[in-house]
Amino acid sequence: MAKALALPAPADSAPAQEGSLRWLLTLGLLTLLSAAIGGGFGLVMVSGIEKRIEAKYKAQPEKTEVASPYTGNIGIKKLAPVVTNLAASTDDWVRVESSIIYRMGEEQNPDVLAGEIRQDILAYLRTLSLAQIQGPSGLLHLREDLNERVKLRSKGVIQELVLETLIVQ
Repeated sequence: MAKALALPAPADSAPAQEGSLRWLLTLGLLTLLSAAIGGGFGLVMVSGIEKRIEAKYKAQPEKTEVASPYTGNIGIKKLAPVVTNLAASTDDWVRVESSIIYRMGEEQNPDVLAGEIRQDILAYLRTLSLAQIQGPSGLLHLREDLNERVKLRSKGVIQELVLETLIVQ
């Protein structure tokens, strides 16, 4: 008779399986615990950020409409063109067409103010060189300087000098 050979069972196979199962359960439990703690921390952070944003927007005043500076009793008067040469050059000429925005009903006559302002523009342009009025920044400085001179000359009656055209030849 042939005897069946039986392989002997390893002596510690049951405890090895039990140990690896214990490690897998521990690893799974730690994974779930870390996911729960991370999610809770994220929720706390998000709610804190939302509270800060809400507090920031509540602290800011609501935007109100800005009233136009051109409301009320104002008028506009076109000035005669000013043509002159620039400083230190007989070849560079400039022509400026502009208008003034003034408050009506003041003591000063707008026609008289227009004449004085035209004279001021002429005198100021004769002191400039071509390099001073070149480019966007040069035009901005010219506009600001002329507006300042106009407001000083009119004692605040004229609100603004509007440059309509500036031609340099």
